[in-house]
Amino acid sequence: MEKERKQSRKPRKPDEYAVHLLLSGGHREEVRFTSIQEFQKWYSSEVVPKSEDRNFINVPLKNVQGEYMVVRPWSIMAIRVEPIFFGSVDRENF
Repeated sequence: MEKERKQSRKPRKPDEYAVHLLLSGGHREEVRFTSIQEFQKWYSSEVVPKSEDRNFINVPLKNVQGEYMVVRPWSIMAIRVEPIFFGSVDRENF
């Protein structure tokens, strides 16, 4: 029965994604996206084609009104994407 219960679980869908940008000089920034597709669209349309560009690009800060961030794409050294779950804790294993 325990095996059946584990097999019938559906994977949880993240509520949003925290994207951690590691910038040259050791600076770190975190921005949030509501879906992985939203992040991929921004990344493929802004960061990739302008990766060698020294001009600033906008980084979307949808959760913070009145605040914005711009970054030079060549200064992005690494990106970590972290799924964030807001749902209740799974108490089945307690």
